[in-house]
Amino acid sequence: MAVALDAIRGAAQRVAASHGLDVVDVEFAGSAKDRILRVFLEKNAEGRERLKSEIAAGGDELPEALREGTLSPEQLSGITHEDCTEFSRDFGVLLDVEDLVPGGEYTLEASSPGLDRKLTKAEEFGRFIGSLVKIQTFEPIRNNRHWQGRLTAFHPDLSETGNPGAPGITVDLAAVKQNSKSRKTGVATVDIALSNIEKAQLIPEI
Repeated sequence: MAVALDAIRGAAQRVAASHGLDVVDVEFAGSAKDRILRVFLEKNAEGRERLKSEIAAGGDELPEALREGTLSPEQLSGITHEDCTEFSRDFGVLLDVEDLVPGGEYTLEASSPGLDRKLTKAEEFGRFIGSLVKIQTFEPIRNNRHWQGRLTAFHPDLSETGNPGAPGITVDLAAVKQNSKSRKTGVATVDIALSNIEKAQLIPEI
């Protein structure tokens, strides 16, 4: 039986919200005998603001990377083992009650999205301005579908690039060594419409 990921994602977000969390991504993988449902979570906006306040206060219990400024609050999910355990307990019950994963046994895993997290929502591109990103487009831009660089801007409207009404991003290519196709373009930045992004994820900086 097919698994309806959109329905699972919606149910996961309802449970996550009750725990002060957001769902970053949902994956369903594995063979018929070894199925795994993975849910990647992070603190919601309120939780991230509390983390920023703790950083400003210089909390001794913060991770060393935060205290030293190596990582920003935006780069961390902020979730704990207890967050994942409580979410898994409640979400597991909902999955069974609503029979959202038909076809036998499966394993539910809840975790942080990691430092190389995927970017899928418009607000995430705005949130991670200043971070290194790796982008794959549906349609080539200057004969290239693969781009890496620093995310420097989020545009609600790319009208200045001839694409009115289309939200998009600007990527600074000088921040990362490019592949041969990218180098041949001879440009310093690239504008990419969100509708043309097939895959996007952060490149960790530690």
